[in-house]
Amino acid sequence: MDPGGYDAGKKIKGKKRHVLVDTLGLLLDAIVHPADIQDRDGGALLLATLFGRWAFLEKLFADGGYAGPRFQIAARKAVAKLKVEIVKRSDIAKGFEVLPKRWIVERTIAWLCRCRTLAKDLECLTQKALAFLRLASIRFMLRKLCNPR
Repeated sequence: MDPGGYDAGKKIKGKKRHVLVDTLGLLLDAIVHPADIQDRDGGALLLATLFGRWAFLEKLFADGGYAGPRFQIAARKAVAKLKVEIVKRSDIAKGFEVLPKRWIVERTIAWLCRCRTLAKDLECLTQKALAFLRLASIRFMLRKLCNPR
């Protein structure tokens, strides 16, 4: 059993998922780790797995949790020409607000959480959780390929 973590800021116990998606919301890469690792550190771990795999990436949109020099350095190491744009929420906004480009990842996570194993987070091992995340993504992509609307 992998150690679980606790993120006091988000009040999450267990695991966190970091996903990298394209503009259509299709999964390019993902990583699962204990919840006690900060978002920008988890994002840096995700970018470290990209080294040389997605050389065509030019721009990366991320939310405010990924702001900071450590994430910028990791992005530069992964893909040299990658520009990171932090999509921040307005200070005057109250309640829910759709932010440009950030909703793509949120929509993908919602699609993936239709699978019961991902919604309930039943897996004890992070490798199994990552495998189920990839299986759910494959299932989603096959459904889009077979039923284009």
